[in-house]
Amino acid sequence: MKPVWIIDDDRSIRWVFEKALARENIAFRTFSSAQEALSALDAEPPQVVVSDIRMPGESGLELLHKVKQLHPSLPVVIMTAYSDLESAVTAFQGGAYEYLPKPFDVDHAVELIRRAMEE
Repeated sequence: MKPVWIIDDDRSIRWVFEKALARENIAFRTFSSAQEALSALDAEPPQVVVSDIRMPGESGLELLHKVKQLHPSLPVVIMTAYSDLESAVTAFQGGAYEYLPKPFDVDHAVELIRRAMEE
């Protein structure tokens, strides 16, 4: 089974996902930047991408756009602490599977990832 990718510049967010996904026996990889994830995309596309919107360098929305160009059916969940309507609309227009506002309930996030995996 392909892993779920978690992309966030915040180490504590990556750690929370690592613990939750390991507990659920879901394979995962974590990245601290969109560029790091894009570099790995050719070699091993994931099953689901979960990405923060605001990160240094390329944003999660730029990542979403590039992922959708290369893998149109790949589910991408966009996370942000800035849960404003404009970001959500932009993410959905860009093909996001779902929008996850921070702070989030870990069980809800895992359930969302499971739904995306079943798509």
